[in-house]
Amino acid sequence: MPTVHLNNIGLYYEDYGEGVPLVLIAGLASDSQSWQPILDELSLHYRVIVFDNRGVGRTMPQDSKMRIQDISDDCISLIKYLRLSSVHLLGHSMGGFVAMDCAIRYPQYISKVILAGTSALNCERNNALFLDWSSTMGGKMNSEQWFRNIFYWIFTKKFFEDKEVLNDALQFVIEYPYPQTKIAFKNQVNAIKAFNCINDLPYITSEILVISGKEDLLFPYLESKKALQTIPNVHFSFVEQAAHSIHTEQPEDFINIIQHFLKEGNVE
Repeated sequence: MPTVHLNNIGLYYEDYGEGVPLVLIAGLASDSQSWQPILDELSLHYRVIVFDNRGVGRTMPQDSKMRIQDISDDCISLIKYLRLSSVHLLGHSMGGFVAMDCAIRYPQYISKVILAGTSALNCERNNALFLDWSSTMGGKMNSEQWFRNIFYWIFTKKFFEDKEVLNDALQFVIEYPYPQTKIAFKNQVNAIKAFNCINDLPYITSEILVISGKEDLLFPYLESKKALQTIPNVHFSFVEQAAHSIHTEQPEDFINIIQHFLKEGNVE
């Protein structure tokens, strides 16, 4: 798959399917491969474009400067490189920050936007938690313990009842051939902490869908709804038996909500 050189980085991306373009933007410490649970199905209906955010995966160098706005600029530069006049965006968690920033600063390129497991800013509890993750990364805690500690926050209690699924997920992240460096993770954490678009929300012109996991601990449904309700054309939906990693735990429900929104313009 190709790498394009723009904005002083080598941006890795993948391009699937045909039709209306849908760009997927991953969250903290996640890259293009985090969309695997929904990629095949979505690419049957849309031209799906995924990329590795700066600071993660095969986008290099990983220690490049990092603001949410920098990732937004990379996303728009990729859209221009691919000669796309406009796209739908789907951003998860930190990727939701990026998607909102794109809609605010580059509205001419953005059609509809789906925000999954996110808000307009990070709360102080989450900022402290992410900094703790950063400080313990690569320390006395081994990789399995470190990732398991993150899993406690992003998956439901039910997820941990299936030992085979849990072990497969741990094995995947531990053995992933393109690991994120400690400094790159910290840079992403600091970028999240610095982002706040709450005052810009009333100026968003795109139609927005906010999807929350009913059991999300990081961005609870009611908190996200309260924070994002000033977006003029916004819809809210939640997925049962899902926590923060909605598309991993409930991919079918997640896709159904997305398709209905992109086709009908609402989730009612």
